[in-house]
Amino acid sequence: MKRRTLLGAALAGAVMTPALASGTARAADPGPSLTLTGTTTLDTQAIFFVSYDGLVNNNAFQKNGLLTYKGYQYAVWYTADRGAVVGRRALGATTWSTVKVGHTLRYDDSHNVISMGISKVDGRLHLNMDSHSDGFTYVKSVAGLMDNPAGLSWTASRFGAPRSTMDGLALTSQFTYPQFISTPDGGLQLSYRVAVSGNGRNALAEYDGSTWTDLGEWSSSTGTYTSEHGSSTARNMYLHGIDYDRGGRLHSFFTWREQNGAVMCNGGGITNHDTGYVYSDDRGRTWHNNAGTVVGTTGGSDKVAVTDSGLVIDAINPDHSLMNQESQFTDSAGLPHAIISYVPGRFGQCTTDYVADRTANGRAFHVRKNASGTWQKTEIPVPLNSSQRTKLILDKYDNAYAIFPFCRMAGASKASGYTDWTVLYDGVTAGLNAFGEVVIDETRVGQDHYLSIMYQEKSSGTTPSALRNLNFRLPA
Repeated sequence: MKRRTLLGAALAGAVMTPALASGTARAADPGPSLTLTGTTTLDTQAIFFVSYDGLVNNNAFQKNGLLTYKGYQYAVWYTADRGAVVGRRALGATTWSTVKVGHTLRYDDSHNVISMGISKVDGRLHLNMDSHSDGFTYVKSVAGLMDNPAGLSWTASRFGAPRSTMDGLALTSQFTYPQFISTPDGGLQLSYRVAVSGNGRNALAEYDGSTWTDLGEWSSSTGTYTSEHGSSTARNMYLHGIDYDRGGRLHSFFTWREQNGAVMCNGGGITNHDTGYVYSDDRGRTWHNNAGTVVGTTGGSDKVAVTDSGLVIDAINPDHSLMNQESQFTDSAGLPHAIISYVPGRFGQCTTDYVADRTANGRAFHVRKNASGTWQKTEIPVPLNSSQRTKLILDKYDNAYAIFPFCRMAGASKASGYTDWTVLYDGVTAGLNAFGEVVIDETRVGQDHYLSIMYQEKSSGTTPSALRNLNFRLPA
């Protein structure tokens, strides 16, 4: 099926020249740099088991497993006895205070992560956890806890009892991928998937300081997608993220996963295809493609669908083991950036083993929109050496940083047009013994110019291992 794309597959593997750079940085702006300032230990005995090639405490799609607010940093994880824990520390402190919130992890499933959100309108911390296409558990703090951390004790009495609804709002019996988003007006939204992989829809709920409201679904699982190998009539949209920029626009990159494996060249691959992009200027009520055309309405009959035009910004078929749920960030001008990864065509046009082929030949790419509205793409010249996901942040000067599995990090300057990617830190040679994917504190970057990372040490079987927090100072 031919669909209009904004960044052709012919750019795969290409490195853009500085002449095509997005914007011009001031001469005085520094390039990317990382200064290690220390490591803290959250738990010496965190739960450890590998499922879907990941850990329940360190899945890169776990939005806000680590966050910073009003001088304190917060983290969530499961302990060796499967208890859900929320911890906090004053920035600069080396020890964490922890509270068990009364929930026990049900299954050895790495999807069942804990995600945090803050409703600034009433100063509450919200947790959603332990779900993979089934029910979830929800916990929220008392009002004002996040506004006065130094004056309020960190105890279990500050949190309500675990619930199977969002204060009475059930949402769906097939719930996965909770992601909290603080809204520009101080409220809180919850992004989640309804139904199952290969046949699911994205949806939003919203909290106004007193009540949760179901806004409804906004992506469609129906329509026909046809590759050169076959067709599929069901799928789901996997989000690389969902984030507000400084101006209040809500951005989301995504990839599609088809239900029918007939669209692939080989059953050992994965049915993910294409990188798409949509945005909303009304808090997620209506969604626009890159050209500004409305392509979906949340809770309405017209949802964002694979057959809509103008969604695809980088076309790639299902034969290259494209990763889902990778990473995105917006720069100081509100321009969207993303990391995607797959096996480039120079290594062959048909992956036959998703994990092995990505580990051997997978590469990450930096995709972004420049100031003139053109999409650009640069291959990051660092082998993945992993089948897993890479994270992305941008610093105060819009320099880009890719955080690879095992705490390997590279940076590129805005001044170069993001063509000068250089390894800045290697957690492998540093002896961190990190398992793979890591959790990033996306909120801290803009508050005090630090890159803060949560990672778990490798273990074997179900032997618990240490969960640690690594901190780097960025240019300020």
